[in-house]
Amino acid sequence: MREPLERLCRTIGYEFNNPGLADTALTHRSAGSINNERLEFLGDAILGFVIADYLFAQFPEAAEGELSRLRATLVKGDSLAHIARELDLGKFLNLGPGELRSGGHSRGSILADALEALLAAIYLDGGYEKAREIILKLFDTKLTGLSKKSQLKDPKTRLQEMLQSKKLPLPVYTIVSITGEQHDQCFTVSCEVTQLDLVTEGQGTSRRKAEQDAANQFLRQLDNV
Repeated sequence: MREPLERLCRTIGYEFNNPGLADTALTHRSAGSINNERLEFLGDAILGFVIADYLFAQFPEAAEGELSRLRATLVKGDSLAHIARELDLGKFLNLGPGELRSGGHSRGSILADALEALLAAIYLDGGYEKAREIILKLFDTKLTGLSKKSQLKDPKTRLQEMLQSKKLPLPVYTIVSITGEQHDQCFTVSCEVTQLDLVTEGQGTSRRKAEQDAANQFLRQLDNV
């Protein structure tokens, strides 16, 4: 049985003028045609903008790529699911019978989507400033804990340092293919750490960019292990 939404509202510090928005935000597609998918789409964009705006002001000397990496770290699914679990969001979800039986109330992807949908519901109900206030409140610990020195390192450096800390061999980068005309080439590079039995590929307009992309994909795969 779902917990009363009033308790969730007290936890996040927001009272809905239209409780129906909150109910829709917490309804998974398995529970019916009126669900949170559209709100999730909107919430993803709002969350991305609020975090980007915060980082832009907080790190005035950071380059675009550095800001993108910081934002990606903050808004990735694992981070959203962690915040959702802190809110006990799973207790408030409306799930279909199949998802209930399979433990959907604790599944990270469902929790992350519901959190994004809830943020969109707050935006529609109370406006941008209120949504921004709630987002920054929910992300306060993660935002204040940002380490510019470590988070702004490029993916190859972060991967190398992570592997060294675990006493694992360094990755091997190999050109898989080079396509396109000479003035508009696309490099595909693989990144492999044999001891981990994992290989990823990245693409870019130069070998360096492709290697960075491959390293980034490798780090993402490790996050999902």
